[in-house]
Amino acid sequence: MTDSTLPASNVPHDGTDAEARPVFATERKILGIGVSAWPGILAPIATGIIALAAWEMIVRINNVPTYILPGPLLIAQTLVTDWGTLSGALWITLRITFAALIAAVTIGVALAVVFTQSKWLEKSLFPYAVVLQVTPVVSIAPLIIIWVGDINLSLLICAWIVAFFPILSNTILGLNSADHNLVNLFQLYGATRWQTMRYLKLPAALPYFLGGLKISGGLALIGAVVAEFVAGSGGNASGLAYRILEASYQLKIPRMFAALVMISASGIAIFLVTSYVAHLLLRRWHESAVKREN
Repeated sequence: MTDSTLPASNVPHDGTDAEARPVFATERKILGIGVSAWPGILAPIATGIIALAAWEMIVRINNVPTYILPGPLLIAQTLVTDWGTLSGALWITLRITFAALIAAVTIGVALAVVFTQSKWLEKSLFPYAVVLQVTPVVSIAPLIIIWVGDINLSLLICAWIVAFFPILSNTILGLNSADHNLVNLFQLYGATRWQTMRYLKLPAALPYFLGGLKISGGLALIGAVVAEFVAGSGGNASGLAYRILEASYQLKIPRMFAALVMISASGIAIFLVTSYVAHLLLRRWHESAVKREN
């Protein structure tokens, strides 16, 4: 059969077979979200609704006292009625969390850059960073509170200790992961250490740093809450952890659960925000965020 007998629609202008060329379909979107992404959004929401409904049903059927286990509806009602008290405590906890996270990012990235410039300095000081990481903050929080004196600064230091190491270790790993051939090329063209750091190593370390940031965001919140528990047990009113202790002493269990919900929601929000920031910074060039075409 000659080319002249083929249907005109099957003969592309460039002479190639139309069936051999890849065809990329545009994904349909609903509310700005791709159709393929909706199952990953709806599935956990549906699972959560089913779990909450089962929880509420079990509590009502068995007449479980509210001071043992309140139902989700009572917790939601308490969250609304006690919002004035809990929201102020939430702001204190989040303020300490974000301050600790900023300090962890600033100090962690700065030390990572310094360590990669001097291997002897890294070998001398990095083990002490590991010591800070493996030491339970709950065991040293009372000492920090006593030594520092200022309660807010003490809580900040405790939260920073927990959030610091993932930033430091991930950034060091990223800076050391720059392509050695490219490093040699920069040296061949006479680039300075700062130029190599700025144009090669820092971009290469960005995905690793963002991975550490997502971890440190949640750890900063955990560190702040743990430190507040220690401070609250000593009578220093501060943050949601103190409100949880107060509610447990007064057997106001619905309020305690409401505070726990606020802490969990804050942690989820921090993770989503840091994940979105990572997506924005990596979506155009890094393989972990670039959308596949097949």
